[in-house]
Amino acid sequence: MTLDLANYPNLAKANIPEELRKQPKESLTKIANELRRYLLDSVSQSSGHFASGLGTVELTVALHYVYNTPFDRLIWDVGHQAYPHKILTGRRDRMTSIRQKGGLHPFPWPPESEYDTFAVGHSSTSISAALGMAIAAEKEDKGRKVVAVIGDGALTAGMAFEALNHAGDIAKDMVVILNDNEMSISENVGALNSHLARLLTGNFFNSIRDGGKKLLSTVPPIKEFASRAEEHIKGMVVPGTIFEELGFNYFGPIDGHDVAGMVDTLSNMRKMSGPKILHVVTKKGKGYELAEQDPIKWHAVPKFNHLEQKLPKSAPSSPNFSAIFGKWLCEMAEKDADLMAITPAMREGSGMVEFSQRFPEQYFDVAIAEQHSVTLAAGMAREGKNAIVAIYSTFLQRAYDQLIHDVALQNLPVLFAIDRAGLVGADGPTHQGAFDISFLRCIPNMLIMTPSDELECRNMLYTGHIAQQPAAVRYPRGSGSGIDATGEMEAIEIGKAKKLSDGEKVAILNFGTLMPYAKEAAKALGATLVDMRFAKPLDEGMLVELAEQHTLLVSLEDGAIAGGAGSAVAEALFKHKLTPNLLQLGLPDEFVMQGTQQEMYKELKIDSDGIVAQVKDFLA
Repeated sequence: MTLDLANYPNLAKANIPEELRKQPKESLTKIANELRRYLLDSVSQSSGHFASGLGTVELTVALHYVYNTPFDRLIWDVGHQAYPHKILTGRRDRMTSIRQKGGLHPFPWPPESEYDTFAVGHSSTSISAALGMAIAAEKEDKGRKVVAVIGDGALTAGMAFEALNHAGDIAKDMVVILNDNEMSISENVGALNSHLARLLTGNFFNSIRDGGKKLLSTVPPIKEFASRAEEHIKGMVVPGTIFEELGFNYFGPIDGHDVAGMVDTLSNMRKMSGPKILHVVTKKGKGYELAEQDPIKWHAVPKFNHLEQKLPKSAPSSPNFSAIFGKWLCEMAEKDADLMAITPAMREGSGMVEFSQRFPEQYFDVAIAEQHSVTLAAGMAREGKNAIVAIYSTFLQRAYDQLIHDVALQNLPVLFAIDRAGLVGADGPTHQGAFDISFLRCIPNMLIMTPSDELECRNMLYTGHIAQQPAAVRYPRGSGSGIDATGEMEAIEIGKAKKLSDGEKVAILNFGTLMPYAKEAAKALGATLVDMRFAKPLDEGMLVELAEQHTLLVSLEDGAIAGGAGSAVAEALFKHKLTPNLLQLGLPDEFVMQGTQQEMYKELKIDSDGIVAQVKDFLA
């Protein structure tokens, strides 16, 4: 469904940035207001990221107005805030399809648009990418400008500071926009700061500063005094000392919702050389009161009626796996004072809100710092604490060296509660938890558990918590089959599979929560069904028994086939000199696009009908 552009007369004149730049500067406020309304109207119909985009409307308009995109490069960090960018770059008529199968990608995606200069989804990559592009632009020598937009939260990642450190030393022409939506500094925004930013970026100030430096360059003591004087004067009025020390010229903070003021400031900065940082202060959820009051709740929303000023109530459902983990964590902490739980800025998503409130001394949010989270846990484990890292599968990839070198190499008992394993749905290829079994399985000392339901998940978390080695429990986004996951915790015998039914010829080896599909397929095929439970170590005794009694073994996993659990089965069979037919089912050697989990299971033929069809094709 498309929206009627008659309701957005000013925005209708700016379908692409070239058209936007033809509009008078005086109309930009009206365009921004209509853009915010268009965002509200489209996301309420489609679902998607919401509060972040509301906060970047004016910034997006100003950037595309001042810079000659797509020739000039604009790089967004993460991409939650890029919906207004998509609307202004020729995709507004498709906005209601965002995050849906076959629809717009949830994040900036170069195959979708030339205005999306870099694929993002993970935090804190924008400055590194922008510096690479700025270096290429310098070599190209065509006057191309490069701008990176990064949020204050993303600056908590070490990668961002690595890039700042490098860029401040070598960048000839590059702008970093620090989009700061932390409300504690909102009082610093106003006419004085906006005026100061315009002054500091204006020709008069910079000609005097640069001219003065040239004039005094032959008199070292005076030059040193002038440089220190400038630093102290600026230090008194702008909070940018750290960026100045890294080699950037710092400007701001300015009001990120004053589109005319930002156009003035950006226009001045565009003429300046060297690495520059503009600090803009915005309000997440701007323009929609409920999102302003609770931007976390309104960060990503389902379809809703925005006129009702509330989100729809979710239909009653089984507790999701994140909630299962959160409940287990609280119960475990009641019994274990040495339990320490760590999250890299995913408290809500990982189900840790209650734990953080009840056990604040045992809870550690390290911000967007996945590498630090893992080595922090290693340090705790070395001193006898029972460390748990709650992390999304796709984010654990960012801490791979720490996982190997700081945890596994020392055989430290750290438990990894891996949320969002397998297909995640609407967030698409940047967030699919496809690779964790593959990249964990090759690491010595690792214990990898794949629960098939909620109760198994709870017991495996307990098993991993008491295991004296690195352990991982992977579980998907969303709810399970509704099995009761309460009662006394039970440790599971490590490396022991469980046969659920006996059949003939075909044996299905299930790893993880595709079990309901596996059960239906086994029934339709008259096949043996085994819950393998562990991707490492495998129950090799069970595998030998199955190989001797069946003509076809079928491995099933919600992860990459390449190097995954099915590959482990193949290796074990080869080790025992057994050569039965083996059909490996899972995620193909490609990045899986967005769509609901059920839609993608069907498309990839790993739902019950797909399993049956693939087995029959193989046997035929």
